[in-house]
Amino acid sequence: MNTRTTGQHAPSAQLRAPYAEALLRHAGRDWLRLNVPGHAATPGSDLAGFFGPRVTALDFPPLLDGIDLGPDTPLDQALELAAEAWGARRTWFLTNGASQGNQIASMVAPALGRTLVVQRSVHSSVIDGLVLSGMDAVFVQPSVDPEQGIAHGVTAADVAAALARTPDAAAVYIVSPSYFGAVADVRAIADTAHAAGVPLIVDEAWGSHFGFHPRLPARALAMGADLVTSSTHKLAGSLTQSAMLHLAEGPFADRLEPLVERAFRLVQSTSASALLTASLDLARRRLATDADVVGGCVDVAERLRGAVRALGRFEVVSDGFHAFPDIVGADPLRIAIDTRAGGIAGHEARRQLFRDHQVMVEVATGAAIVAVIGAGSVPDTDRFVEALHTLPSPLTDLAGATHGDRGRETNADSDADSGPDSDGLRLPDPGATKLTAREAFLSPTRVVAAEDAVGRISADTLAAYPPGIPNVLPGEVITAEVVRFLQQTAAAPNGHVRGAIDRGVTRLRVVA
Repeated sequence: MNTRTTGQHAPSAQLRAPYAEALLRHAGRDWLRLNVPGHAATPGSDLAGFFGPRVTALDFPPLLDGIDLGPDTPLDQALELAAEAWGARRTWFLTNGASQGNQIASMVAPALGRTLVVQRSVHSSVIDGLVLSGMDAVFVQPSVDPEQGIAHGVTAADVAAALARTPDAAAVYIVSPSYFGAVADVRAIADTAHAAGVPLIVDEAWGSHFGFHPRLPARALAMGADLVTSSTHKLAGSLTQSAMLHLAEGPFADRLEPLVERAFRLVQSTSASALLTASLDLARRRLATDADVVGGCVDVAERLRGAVRALGRFEVVSDGFHAFPDIVGADPLRIAIDTRAGGIAGHEARRQLFRDHQVMVEVATGAAIVAVIGAGSVPDTDRFVEALHTLPSPLTDLAGATHGDRGRETNADSDADSGPDSDGLRLPDPGATKLTAREAFLSPTRVVAAEDAVGRISADTLAAYPPGIPNVLPGEVITAEVVRFLQQTAAAPNGHVRGAIDRGVTRLRVVA
């Protein structure tokens, strides 16, 4: 689902949601549905009874006259409006998440060169794209907060150094913002990439709302990025699994556009969900036309951080971003809280908030939790602050100990709170690269005990979830440090390792 912008619409055009409106009109007619999907919008079906009849009535397949088939369809109009809203030359609607956009971007890169210059802390879907494309990769290491055990971003200088040793570079691939809301200097990195004659691809999955209010960071497209993945469902408000891919009107647009179009058709479902597509249209309309609501969400997030600071038990992670040269801003709708400062590990805080208070946060590490406020949502932040501060702190009565000291002692002494960061274990350094991701993935493999995998070449991508940043890539040597980190992640409450053969990461798949 894609289109190319044909001109600027009047501002009032953004008030429309042409695809969603057309879908609603279509559903309002008296259809005898003898086609897929098989539920046929039957009023008495289990689906209709469980979700409500409106959901099944709107669940139509693609290729419908007057919706997405024919000249200047409502879908074409919706895509034009989305491209205009994000400042893109062209926009594609995705129904398999931003992961699909990352795979598309990775697949088109071989037409531009042999090697992708990649931030090492990219999402695992970018590595999946390397498996699909067969490209070589040169990795740029991000800065790492040793206290929090979290990766941030990369600097333009680091990117320039990587490009200098990569004469066959195809593109530069970075992440901004990070899972914790750290914003990279996209402008400087774009200038660096363009000076080397290659495009900049940005995984802006967590920044789909950027640029829609003066108090939000500028979006990557406005900062010189050439191709941007936007996980619209995250903070922009569309339904889960819906996303967008944006192409800039830049020096590489003519070369990239037909490549992206062809790759898009390879990986997009031929049965793309009308519900997901309509939600993208509606999310765009909300962001583009209701800046006051977005500004109100920023106010709510600022009040929440202010309350945490005033109460003094916990710390706000972004307050320390100024210490990292790769961070030039922060997403105000992300609230990362250092829970160790309040005497409890992040994983345990998340577990108790969920179990005892019915409060869901986005992610936890051994050191912190991250809450997010969607652009357009107004959650009960007083309830969150109260629940957070009722969490137990076993060592609060220790005389003379600071909050941070108490948190570290608690985590070191409590098996229940163990996690990848709980005893000071930092993010592991990756092992040496011996094969390309594709070579390793397609090689003959063996499954061995985790301790026997140390020193062997991994055939899989292994990523601690959340946030899904790969700790081991296909083609990398497995280290003892990585094995320990992944096993502690798996043992933590809500911990999960994507790509692992078993839940406890007791066995690993290696190149035979």
